[in-house]
Parts: sequence; structure tokens; C-alpha cells
Amino acid sequence: MMIAGPTTMTTTTTITAAADACPAGVDREPVEVEPVSGPPQVSAWRSYLRRATGAALFHDPAWSAVVARVFGHQERHLLARRGERVVGVLPLMEVESRLGGRLLVSVPYGTYGGILAEDAEATDALARAAIGLVHERRARVLDLRSAEAVVPNLERVERYDGFVRDLPASVDELPAFFPKRARAAARQAREREHLSVVHDPQQLRIVWELYTRSMRRIGSINYPHRFFVELLRGFGSQAWVSVVWHRKSPVAGTLSLVYGDTIMPYILGIDERLCCPGAANLLYYDVMERAIRAGLRRWDYGRTRKDNPGSAGFKKNQGFQPRTLGYQRYVPLGQTAPELTPSHRRFRLARHIWPHLPLIITRPLGSWLARWLPG
Repeated sequence: MMIAGPTTMTTTTTITAAADACPAGVDREPVEVEPVSGPPQVSAWRSYLRRATGAALFHDPAWSAVVARVFGHQERHLLARRGERVVGVLPLMEVESRLGGRLLVSVPYGTYGGILAEDAEATDALARAAIGLVHERRARVLDLRSAEAVVPNLERVERYDGFVRDLPASVDELPAFFPKRARAAARQAREREHLSVVHDPQQLRIVWELYTRSMRRIGSINYPHRFFVELLRGFGSQAWVSVVWHRKSPVAGTLSLVYGDTIMPYILGIDERLCCPGAANLLYYDVMERAIRAGLRRWDYGRTRKDNPGSAGFKKNQGFQPRTLGYQRYVPLGQTAPELTPSHRRFRLARHIWPHLPLIITRPLGSWLARWLPG
């Protein structure tokens, strides 16, 4: 994953609430929205996530807390209540970007985010509050990264595909779950190339170094090592570090994040200097085995830009089908949304040069630039 940013466009938006499921004649207290400003509200937010439908890892306060510590972005989270009951949340962060200006993003460096609410009235109230915050903070855009579009009449940004699939119930069913070619590649990597997989959080630095090498190769910036250290600290046993080894050389590695019954390999790194066919297939097959044994039910490959056929092709070859993610945005009248996608022409020269720079330059420079490009 790299940079998620809207294209340049000016738009006006009217938010229209859909009909609620409340029976006719039944009065309910109005929804009120408040900023999250202290531990009691964070606790209420966490409690709501435990019963909410569609909650993802990136909705968790722990994600935003890590992002705030590492990148310094301001937390502008919103909580919707009906009386004392929490009925919705919007994790939201303010990003001061030297390349894009002031942005309100839900959420930076995350695949998912956006409004999570139990009914249309709560969704509408959170959307209105967020749009009000855009004008109050003089932001250029409100970027909602929802798996499904939930705000009526808000502009869709159909730039990303998601790849999610239910895991088999047992490890014995995994060979049939894996497509034939991917299964053969994983088997050959283990038997012919003599590769092995080690799961060990102490190998996080190795994974980061492999990841930065891969990001340089594709002309993209890397996130700082500290970000992943903080994720490991914040999510503990729910963050899995896995490395493929060929004798004494690390070949490929991933940091996977577990939330509820779902596992997501958040980053992948491969050493292109070592010719070890099937390393990525073996890595994911082994992590899937571990996930099934842990009782997890879904595998989420995250998102891929629609203009990135290489990444999408790999995921399809693993048996996953793309689904357009329901990202939405609001741009105030008279404003233009910044273009921060890596495929945009403004980054063409940088993307051409980046793969030819030494890692001693791209690693620290990428880590610094990540502060201004909210993933």
C-alpha cells in the first residue's frame, strides 16, 4: 500500500439521511455528536466497536494512537450518542501535508476507516459534523476510506479494489483453497528451494528492511521503522511477524495484523537479489495455516490501486477476487482536492529516479516523506 489521495476536483455535496429502521410512532432521542477528548470517550468507543457491524482494525483507537505518536497528526475523532448510548464513531485525523495542504482523513495509512454507525440518522449526524469540521479547520478535503459507501450523495472515489476471502475451516482444507499454481509454487519453494518460515516478533527489523527494499524497487516511499515498532507494541500478540529464510539469508517477510476473526498481511518485503521462486506463496500459505489454527475466519489482502495490475494479478492468482472499495470524499466549494496518488504525473520523475537511489538514502527520506503523504 502506498498513497491514497483524491483527484483534483471541485464539488458541492448535500447530505441526505436515509429512512431509519425505527417503527412509526416510536420516539427516539436525537443523535448528538461530540469530539473524543478523553479516556472515558475512548473507552466508550472501544465498547461500541465490540458490538458494531463492519468494524475493522483501522477503526480501533489503538491505530490512531500509533499514527499520532509516530507521525504527529492531530486526532479529530467524533462520537455519536443517542442519550447515553454510543451509536456511531468516526476515527478522523488532521494531516498537515507540505504536498497537499490540510487534510481530514479517516484514517491515515489505513485500508479502511470512515463512518461506523448503527443507523442512518447517526451516519448523517457524523457526516454533517465532519463536514462542519472541514470548514472550521479550512481543510481541502474530507477523505473517508470506507469498505462500503455509507453517506448518501457524497462523492465516490472508486480507485481501489479490496481482496477478502473466507478461510477454510481446517488446515486440511487449505490445499484445495489455494489455487493449483500458487500451491505448487509454495510446495516447490519448501521442497526444492529448501525455504522455511519463521514466526518471530524479534525479526521485525528484518521485515522492515525487506519491505523498504521492495518499496524502492517499485518506486514508492517506505514508512519508518518506528511505525511498525509502535504497531507491534500497540497490538501485541495481534501483530504477527513472519520471515522466509533460505539457509541464513532472509528472502521475504510480512507483518500481519489480526482484528476480530480477520488477518491482514499489512506489508510485504522481498529481497529481489535472491532468486527464490515461490517465496511469497510459501510465506502466505504458512501464515494462513497459522491463522486457521488460531481460529481466524477471514483473510484480507488489503487494497490495491486499480492502476496497479501487478499487485492485483498476484492476489487474483491466490484465488481472491477484487471488489471496489466504497471510498468517499467531500471537497468544499471553491477548493480542489490534492492529487497524492503515486501514479499521478506530478510524481513521474520521482518514481523514475527512486529505484536507482541507494537504500541509505531512500530509507530515511521515505520515512520523512511519509509524514506528508498519509498512505
